[in-house]
Amino acid sequence: MKASPDWLTDERETAALAAMLSPTSSHSLEALAAESRAITLRRFGRTMTLYAPLYLSNYCSSGCVYCGFASDRKTVRHRLEPDETSRELMAMKKLGISDVLLLTGERTAAADFDYLRRSVEIAARTMQRVSVEAFPMSVAEYRALADCGCTGITIYQETYNRERYEDLHRWGPKKDFIDRLETPARALEGGIKNVGLGVLLGLSDPVEDALCLYRHLRHLGLSWWRAGMSLSFPRMRPQTGGYEPPFPVDDHLLARMIFAFRIALPDTELVLSTRESAAYRDGMSSLGITRMSIESRTTVGGYHDPANKEKGQFEIFDDRTAKEFCLALRKQNIEPVFKNWEPAYNGPSSEQNSATTEPLATEPCH
Repeated sequence: MKASPDWLTDERETAALAAMLSPTSSHSLEALAAESRAITLRRFGRTMTLYAPLYLSNYCSSGCVYCGFASDRKTVRHRLEPDETSRELMAMKKLGISDVLLLTGERTAAADFDYLRRSVEIAARTMQRVSVEAFPMSVAEYRALADCGCTGITIYQETYNRERYEDLHRWGPKKDFIDRLETPARALEGGIKNVGLGVLLGLSDPVEDALCLYRHLRHLGLSWWRAGMSLSFPRMRPQTGGYEPPFPVDDHLLARMIFAFRIALPDTELVLSTRESAAYRDGMSSLGITRMSIESRTTVGGYHDPANKEKGQFEIFDDRTAKEFCLALRKQNIEPVFKNWEPAYNGPSSEQNSATTEPLATEPCH
């Protein structure tokens, strides 16, 4: 088993963050909130960037105990075909969505790299910004995605506690802790411009995971300091399989995390999804969060046929329409931003390390 890197446990840079996250912290929640809010307004203004997820497939080859799409779940498996993907994207555009996150399970024959690449190509024709949350890939594969219009990836380590990670991922490619840990660096080396990191709160000690998440982002920043980076704070939600998180995170601890990360990382985009309630998201929107999902579906597709009753990967909490959500933002004098990216900037980053990567034999994008 390959050893974990030294930077993952280096406590020298996390002392200040650890002090803010400690249950016995001398930093009151109110004081952290006030400082976080001031930094957010100063760096990001009164804006909220919005995106929506599109699940392309629920095929999966891994056995994550906490996931509704794990390969042993009695779930009807299917994927979107190209014409279906186009219909879903057009339905999303009618909702005002211009920023899409394409999702799949772990790599399978039914939803492999070529399938994902073709889906990115289709989405890039319709959407201003296209990101993916899928399986770990090689540097060359990430470069091929960037060539087709993919500007970002999201990849959660789930937990940085290696023993817990081993227990939670029973089989499949996701069981490789180090390969997943190294994925964001491969994406950046391949020319992907933005990476999103996160842990699934509830799987392990949340403070320990938060500190490792911070170290991971800081480590990437040493080599890829021009790249865009974001952090997400997803909490466990009910899902097929009924897994109950052994380390539940309450509202106060999640708020403390968000405020502490905003103070520690003033320029990093912080993301809060529809896993959280409408009231909680409204509260956080002016206090540190700068990017949120809207109109989320966790089923395969679901925008073209919103009456689809199939079970998704997990249950969403904030089910407001885009119109309702934007109205709530504007009541707080926050402007919803559906587009903050021009497709003319798509393509691999100039920072890709072409000297150390091998070309990938794939069909060109059309």
